[in-house]
Amino acid sequence: MITIKTTVNASISKVWEFWTLPEHITKWSFASPDWHTPYAENDLKTGGKFKSTMAAKDGSMSFDFEGEYTLVKPNEAIEYVMADGRKVEIAFKETSSGVEIIENFDPEAENSEEMQRGGWQAILDNFKKYVESSI
Repeated sequence: MITIKTTVNASISKVWEFWTLPEHITKWSFASPDWHTPYAENDLKTGGKFKSTMAAKDGSMSFDFEGEYTLVKPNEAIEYVMADGRKVEIAFKETSSGVEIIENFDPEAENSEEMQRGGWQAILDNFKKYVESSI
């Protein structure tokens, strides 16, 4: 598994809300400024499904990121299986400097692990920036 992490200077309730509500997911779930997430849906429960559309702003490309939750522990952990069968584990941990988010995910075979780590970390960094600028 590949691991990425960050610490968000916000309350656990704010981090959880911004991570899980579709109206917030569309504001941060993309890796670079020339992409966006125009659509997100999220049935946040074990067995629930989620889907978001990531798209190039110029309309040249888009894809759906989707999967099914295998574990949801509010304010603590989320685990899911993506549509292609890869697993993701996310832990949310309150610390003295904010909420530490640790995300582990199975790599795919098409791109280098370094590229995947960079892309997922960029999305996590967008999340941190979005939450901290919204406080």
